[in-house]
Amino acid sequence: MLSPKSIRNVMLCGHGGAGKTTMADSFLLMCGAASGKHSVDDGSSLCDFDPEERQHKYSIEASVIHFQHAGLHFNMIDTPGYPDFIGQAIGSMRAADLAVIVVNAHSGIQVNTRRMFQEAGQRGLPRMIVINRMDDEQLDFDGLLENIRETFGPQCVLLNVPVGKGADFKSIVDTLHTRDEVAGALISPKSINEPLVESIVEVDDAVMEKYFEGELPSDAVMSQLIVRAVCEGTLVPIVCCSARTGVGMKEVLDAIGFCGPSPADFRHTFTIDGEEVSIAADDQAPLCAQVFKTRIDPFVQKLSFIRVYCGQLHKDDSVHTSTARKNIKIGPLLRMQAEQHEPCDVAGPGDIVAVAKMEDLHTGTSLGDRELPKISFPNPMVSMAVAPKTRGDETKLSGSLHKVAEEDPTFHLDRDAQTQELVMTGMSELHLGVIRERLHRRDKLDVETRDPRIPFHETIQIQAEGDYRHKKQSGGRGQFGEVHIRMFPLPRGTDISEYATKSRFHSMKEIHYDEKNNFLWVDSVVGGVIPGNFMPAIGKGFAERVNQGVIAGYPVQDVCVEVHYGNH
Repeated sequence: MLSPKSIRNVMLCGHGGAGKTTMADSFLLMCGAASGKHSVDDGSSLCDFDPEERQHKYSIEASVIHFQHAGLHFNMIDTPGYPDFIGQAIGSMRAADLAVIVVNAHSGIQVNTRRMFQEAGQRGLPRMIVINRMDDEQLDFDGLLENIRETFGPQCVLLNVPVGKGADFKSIVDTLHTRDEVAGALISPKSINEPLVESIVEVDDAVMEKYFEGELPSDAVMSQLIVRAVCEGTLVPIVCCSARTGVGMKEVLDAIGFCGPSPADFRHTFTIDGEEVSIAADDQAPLCAQVFKTRIDPFVQKLSFIRVYCGQLHKDDSVHTSTARKNIKIGPLLRMQAEQHEPCDVAGPGDIVAVAKMEDLHTGTSLGDRELPKISFPNPMVSMAVAPKTRGDETKLSGSLHKVAEEDPTFHLDRDAQTQELVMTGMSELHLGVIRERLHRRDKLDVETRDPRIPFHETIQIQAEGDYRHKKQSGGRGQFGEVHIRMFPLPRGTDISEYATKSRFHSMKEIHYDEKNNFLWVDSVVGGVIPGNFMPAIGKGFAERVNQGVIAGYPVQDVCVEVHYGNH
């Protein structure tokens, strides 16, 4: 079992095209966890392994990898950069202890760069900024740095500075320990050193007082304080690199290991039953873990990715979960390396593992006696009606789309009761387009999509009266009945139950209301002109007609019907 102090749980996030996946691939190769040549552009990336990702050349799902560096164990999550797939990044924040926001040195701060920085901050997640693609020839480093500070605040400070830019970018210089001028550095390390040290020591009053008296903290003290500063948000380190050329990549990992918190340093805080609860990484405590991602794999079927906060999770354990009535038996634990996996026997505090074929586990499911809050995902806004191209595939389509909804919390599936259409809702047309491609590839299912029909409603605008006479001679006495009604329009959005009790009808003997259609039916008949045993049938007739409508067949709403007279 890994020691929590030796673990670094990191998520790479930011806008699309910043080079996050290239960085993740580079880390695997640099640390000896993979071999060969891999590239996003030629479709051979290790982390973008789904056919849709390799075809489009951008990440669609979060990918979990691990490797060793400088005696530390890194669990790294490469997340999609486009807002269409933001649910994958938000779910990964439950597993990470540090959000590394990757910025494209050429494009600068983009929409999802801001979004990810804000989302991590709202969840109290420590942050670091990596400026990638420093080998770009059109780089305006001073302007980019000023934009970062204006957008994210003065707590963003360079932890290293590049020497040269474009094709001349060959190295970086540490600003924490370098107090001299360096030839070729884009910014003087000496000018950065003082504000960097001040942003670190301000988390400890005693150390800060000694610093301003001229006493510099020791390296051991600085290594402790810098982690505190990052956790408290008074420092957001900025590091520079080029994932394509490899310059600065080792220093990025060194910086994450040096100032990024371990699970023992950073406590995840949740609001449980109205109280703030911080969970310490204690391997002797009762188990507390949560599923942060679900993936439907064609070979091992359903994969549930789990972050352990405290306690220990062993294979074959019987575990209480928040989504099952009785304890479930955990199968073999898997340590994920993108699409590959290897078995492990136990996961301790801070570890990230996966389990296969556990139908009772879903994204957000808590493991252990403590139930953690569900993960909050953005609501999808773009809807399309979907139907199979081949007749008879309706059941297959429903099952396939439910699998998509299981692994993607930003995808919703509904059957419109009025139009009888199967409607899928996602973050964008691109999001839904990728899902169509996945249905074709994974389930051999082709579908047709169109704009959903609008479920119109009807109503009345003025008060009206009417009557109906039923007369049928079928031998003997025959049948005769007569009903007189009044209809009243109700204001749009009227609380129908409140109206029934406060209107002039509140004293009537029979008041029925349908909250679904905002329909009120009142029996104000006196004198027994209509026998009471006939009234339920009259009410049923009105209810059926309200659902069918009279103009175009749409349901009628915001209407009050009063039966006030009749004959028989």
